[in-house]
Amino acid sequence: MNKLTHLDEHGAARMVDVGEKPVQRRRAVATGKLRCAPDTLEILRSNRVPKGDALAAARIAGILAAKRTAELIPLCHGLPLNAVSVDFEYIEEGVLIRAEASVDARTGVEMEALSAVSVAALTLYDMLKAVDKGMTIGDIRVDRKEKA
Repeated sequence: MNKLTHLDEHGAARMVDVGEKPVQRRRAVATGKLRCAPDTLEILRSNRVPKGDALAAARIAGILAAKRTAELIPLCHGLPLNAVSVDFEYIEEGVLIRAEASVDARTGVEMEALSAVSVAALTLYDMLKAVDKGMTIGDIRVDRKEKA
């Protein structure tokens, strides 16, 4: 089993010291799904969501979440992100959400990509909840993590 780096020798939570690590180009891709009824998906596809352009709102919310990840997750390092993208793909059961984040830093950006996907999904849920009470959010995961 790997040692938990966010715990000190006494088991107390701590922020990991990355000061000795080299600055490297880092990239992470995360995905998640919003599952919804076929009628809800059609409303989204045809941009007839009562609250407005749900995909545009979710994209901006996801990017903002990535930028503010260190404020949301207590032991994350604040990162000077190079880029964040949030994209959507219609799938049979709903919407696949994909976020990519990149940075030149001493630590990775997977938490930023995960935050982007999560908040984009929550935003879609919020914008569609009036038309579909049975939606679910799930399958949120890191698909790729790279450093160069």
